[in-house]
Amino acid sequence: MSTSRAQALTSAPLPCSDEVLLLVDVINPMSFPTADDLLPSAWAAAQRVARLKKRLAARGVTAIYANDNYGTWHSEFRDILGACQMLPGPRGDIARLLTPTPDDLVILKPQHSAFHSTPLRHLLTQMGTKKLTIVGWAADMCVMLSATDACMYGYEVWVPQDCIAAETVERFDMAVKQLGGAFDCSVRPAFRADLRAGAPPQRV
Repeated sequence: MSTSRAQALTSAPLPCSDEVLLLVDVINPMSFPTADDLLPSAWAAAQRVARLKKRLAARGVTAIYANDNYGTWHSEFRDILGACQMLPGPRGDIARLLTPTPDDLVILKPQHSAFHSTPLRHLLTQMGTKKLTIVGWAADMCVMLSATDACMYGYEVWVPQDCIAAETVERFDMAVKQLGGAFDCSVRPAFRADLRAGAPPQRV
């Protein structure tokens, strides 16, 4: 058996991480009909996500990618990542910018929420996680449903509003209002200077 195959069968302990960065659907072919409406704000948010991820990693915060499998049940995450990295324009730019590191964890999800029919809650329990920072897209769909499930499971949830994206300003504003109101998530931006310097993140 080759060394790489032997390593694949070797159990690796999960890191202990009181806080986890959850990246929702950031590796994304953006192949749905209204994707062009989402791309500009997703690319702007992706650049801030990359900065936030680096900042949190320096504090020892583990990153977990919760990614849609896009109905490709015969594929695994590396196949999806490779295909997205090869795409032209912002689609490929986002995948290349947010490529997971070897220390990051990855799960595939079949539905909108990162918790639905996935091992996410088991992973978080094993890691001793109490707080989730959730970023990604779309703000009013997969991010919102993942965040509301996290709230119902008792996690402290931060959804930095400058690290999420939606197809329209109205949908973005609705998601932020719901998350910060009814679900009592923190929606403070990760980079306040960015917001002071120009337009709100969804308008970039």
